[in-house]
Amino acid sequence: MDRRMLIKRSALGLLGLGLAGCATPRAGLVTALDPTRRLVRVRASWDRVIRTTVGLRPYRPSGFVLRTSKLDDKTVIQNYGHGGSGMSLSWGTGEIAANMALEQGGRSAAVLGCGVVGLTTARQLQRRGFDVTIYAMSVPPDTTSNMSLASWTPTSGLVEADLRTTAWDEQFRKAATIAYRDLQLLVGRGYGISWLEGYSLNRSGPGDAAVSVPMRSPLLPGTLRTGATVLGPGEHPFPTPYVTRRSSLRIEPSIYLDALVRDVRMAGGTIVIRKFDSLRDIAELEELVVVNCTGLGSRELFGDDEITPVKGQLTHLMPQPEVGYSTFGSAMPTAGGFVHMQPRSDGIALGGTSVEGDWSMDVDEEARRRIVDAHVDLFSRMRTR
Repeated sequence: MDRRMLIKRSALGLLGLGLAGCATPRAGLVTALDPTRRLVRVRASWDRVIRTTVGLRPYRPSGFVLRTSKLDDKTVIQNYGHGGSGMSLSWGTGEIAANMALEQGGRSAAVLGCGVVGLTTARQLQRRGFDVTIYAMSVPPDTTSNMSLASWTPTSGLVEADLRTTAWDEQFRKAATIAYRDLQLLVGRGYGISWLEGYSLNRSGPGDAAVSVPMRSPLLPGTLRTGATVLGPGEHPFPTPYVTRRSSLRIEPSIYLDALVRDVRMAGGTIVIRKFDSLRDIAELEELVVVNCTGLGSRELFGDDEITPVKGQLTHLMPQPEVGYSTFGSAMPTAGGFVHMQPRSDGIALGGTSVEGDWSMDVDEEARRRIVDAHVDLFSRMRTR
């Protein structure tokens, strides 16, 4: 990805994460190191690497699609193209899609796709009394959703500012509001969702251009963000002069997706492994309502030439249960773009790639080395006390 695109994507991601660009300048600067916080150093080293995974985000420059159309006697509801925001927004877009289905009559629906968007859409349909069958080529743990970093980042890799419309913005804010509520209600209930403090590493202080994230028209309402605090030199253990601290929701994909599959089945849903080669295959289904949640599959199946992959990869270190925070950014000037760390029960996830138009599922070894080395450097210089 070129520098312009990387900056654009990073800006949207920062908005969702509530990092540097959303912090209150100077007024939020604390005056003493908080003694209640004991941040354990991540044991970042090459001998602790256990796997690297690759995922292709389904990105549309004009944003996700939520609309209905007719296919013979069927109503097809499109719900796809969430970019890097599928984990964040899926309960919201799923509810909107399910309410569209209510207007069609009948209570039987087919859902195409078994990633997070398909599963949450199925649950929203079931909550409204629908009998649901999910048709998919892959199920967890072999979906794109399983490969995501997964946290509350509803604007990450989502839409180009110049292509947004007022109607789309309104739909986005409605979906984000629903999703934020529903995700919070799952905390502590065995879904792998929890609150986590995140630290954005900044080399410049509050008010500097390097800290501010320029956004022409912020998408995310303030009610969907938690407060941020800027910490200055000596007030945090990281090897950059400033950090911005904010709490956000963490989602552990392996736990979350399996729990959603369980819920769909317990509510009477069925999952059928099937590939659709054409619209004619869809027209032959028994269900009169079909919700398309195939993501990148919509390019070929529904002829959406706008949708394109944004390749990302994560390298996982051995689990370290005592690490209870995430980081965004690097102390290394040569890190070459953004990097991020998020702890999970199945490992410490290290990421920082976003390559538009790359369909390859091969590991980018150069990016892998850059990301791991940046974290080895960061945590080797982190102060402990």
